[in-house]
Amino acid sequence: MARSWGDGGPTESLHHVGFDLYEEIVKEIECTSYRKIPVLSVQPGRYSNYIKKAKENKAFSSMIPNWLDGNTGAISSLGSGNDTAQVTPGDFVTKIVEYLEKKKGTQVILGACTGVASIIDTISGKRIVTGVQYQSQENQQESTVIPADVVVVCAGPWSCSAQDWFDDAIQIPMEGIKSTSIVWEKPKDQQGVDATALFCGEDDRFGTHCKYKRRLAFLRVLLIYTHFNSLVEVYPRPDDTVYICGIGGSDYVQAEDLRKGAFLYECNANDSRVEAASKAFKEMSVQYKRNGQLEKVQACMRPYPPDAMPYMGPIPRWDGAYINAGHNCWGIAWAPACGKAMSELILQGKSESVDLRPFAPDRFQRPPNRGDGGRKKMGESVGEQW
Repeated sequence: MARSWGDGGPTESLHHVGFDLYEEIVKEIECTSYRKIPVLSVQPGRYSNYIKKAKENKAFSSMIPNWLDGNTGAISSLGSGNDTAQVTPGDFVTKIVEYLEKKKGTQVILGACTGVASIIDTISGKRIVTGVQYQSQENQQESTVIPADVVVVCAGPWSCSAQDWFDDAIQIPMEGIKSTSIVWEKPKDQQGVDATALFCGEDDRFGTHCKYKRRLAFLRVLLIYTHFNSLVEVYPRPDDTVYICGIGGSDYVQAEDLRKGAFLYECNANDSRVEAASKAFKEMSVQYKRNGQLEKVQACMRPYPPDAMPYMGPIPRWDGAYINAGHNCWGIAWAPACGKAMSELILQGKSESVDLRPFAPDRFQRPPNRGDGGRKKMGESVGEQW
């Protein structure tokens, strides 16, 4: 999470409200993986003297983690930990679900939505939501209806299917970005893993960069680079593992395939991306090169609307139907803000905490403009640009 990285843009309030709410929420749900954490920008290089120079820089010497002991290029600060923090997504989601089940009696049903049940208001001509149709994981042949007076679509890249559920009342252009990530165990000779995140420049030696795609011509220049690549992101976690993403070479999955359920139940890692990220990480860390052990390889699907903005708001010409999806790489960071904004919209008719106008779900009834799809700090590219 990065509180100030959206300043000056339409997502500023999502950053601010989400970041501020986290400290309150994690205490209530007893999520222990949340913590404030500094962030460094680390450029690739072949020499160890840059780390030595960084340790001599009083401005951020305390941020240099003990495991960053290999070869790098220039090092600088992206966040001191005052407005940058982290949480382990799986831990946060699990604790939220457990809390709601125990405190609120919420029931979680795993399955795939196949449609929305409704009736027509003969006076207004609007459709009124009456339920959700779904197929359970156990029985994917038979549909069941859950009665409902409000439906909020929050299905990541698969949310594009909602344009079929709501009788084409809305167009939801969406691509899925299938990206590989890896997790490293703590080296056996280490007492602990220092908590500093790294956003690392691309290293052509190990192929930690995107293959050229036509869409990348629309992206801004990344930091001091003049070519379009991804930035490896390194996140030590409180359990002393190290999560690495932003490896590049992501596959774009088209909406047509997503609506058919592509990668819904299985999403495998790309072996070449695993190898590239591992080599790049071991170049930066002698400790992990000598004694580290790769614990897990995995892949995820991220949603990518054409303008890189989420869809948040009511479905046109429907009562009780909403969408809150397409949050790119900021889903976990913005989650509390999005939940608060949508609850205000549903219960009060208007969001007071977040201006939802830039995220209007019907904005693609007009010709779309493709936006920047990667991670930004105050408008500057600092993460994987896909």
